[in-house]
Amino acid sequence: MERTSQVIGQSGAFLDALEQASRAAALDRPVLVIGERGTGKELVAERLHRLSPRWDQPLVIMNCAALPESLIEAELFGHEAGAFTGATKARAGRFEEADGGTLFLDELGTLSMAAQDRLLRAVEYGEITRIGSSRPLRVDVRIVAATNEHLPDKVDRHEFRADLLDRLSFEVVTLPPLRARAGDIVVLADHFGRRMASEIGWDRWPGFGPAALDALTTHRWPGNVRELRNAVERAVYRWTSDGPVDALQIDPFASPYRPQGSGAPAPLAAAVPTPSAAPSLPEDDVVAACEAGPSDFKSRVARFERELLARSLAEHRFNQRSTAEALGLSYDQLRHALRRHDLIKAGDG
Repeated sequence: MERTSQVIGQSGAFLDALEQASRAAALDRPVLVIGERGTGKELVAERLHRLSPRWDQPLVIMNCAALPESLIEAELFGHEAGAFTGATKARAGRFEEADGGTLFLDELGTLSMAAQDRLLRAVEYGEITRIGSSRPLRVDVRIVAATNEHLPDKVDRHEFRADLLDRLSFEVVTLPPLRARAGDIVVLADHFGRRMASEIGWDRWPGFGPAALDALTTHRWPGNVRELRNAVERAVYRWTSDGPVDALQIDPFASPYRPQGSGAPAPLAAAVPTPSAAPSLPEDDVVAACEAGPSDFKSRVARFERELLARSLAEHRFNQRSTAEALGLSYDQLRHALRRHDLIKAGDG
């Protein structure tokens, strides 16, 4: 299937990552693409394929997190008829489909240890064996894999095979998050805005107004390019004026009527005071809080700190690095605070 995806950006960090990928494309070696969600890992994988000598052969894409563990091996390596319940006929796996071309394994870190064992043999020897067969098949496949996890940490926790990581990390391309590409935000937003305007039949693209531009450049975009695209396209299709688009709703769930499920944190802006102002509560509420809560100062501070941490984590979609930056803490300081309040277990990422 032909794809029409575009790689857009002009920041130094982004262009450096693209140059690294372009240089690695010509070599018939595995490449790991690392980056947060929404940073464009699949686009870089496609670039690696299109610039390689295998460009006219298949590019087969498999999301390792999209299938249950029981089906991953059959999907990768294929199966023979009767190999398991429901296998009524033989089926080629993704490795056979990609023979001569490139196999892109997205969300690599979610592979089970059993699937990692079989993948290691395929990478090292170029051989696969269908489930239910004893006859190995030779395949000529280049592996490009992607993950948003730090795989060496998973190796340390015995959740990922060190020898497989060694085989797959001939080159590691790490994509910068959008917050590190400040100069690209407006460029990308303009591209997505023009595309959406054309899609809904606008005669021209009026650009963005000052309020929208301010929102674009001040938000930290934890969802990266994918979040930016959604926000811009949503703003364009909602805009009814002839002038520049000047209303940008970044959080589509923001509403005074949104349901509050059990245990759901209240919106951060409504619950956490800013550093420049003391909390302002009605006197009756203060008295009630004092009577209901712990009676000593340290306990009250600890409870407030725990609530602040929990709400900040939720606001930043449980991305600890983004939460640390928003709170003005180092990553290690945040991790220590989370453990102290039993918000994560020791060793969790």
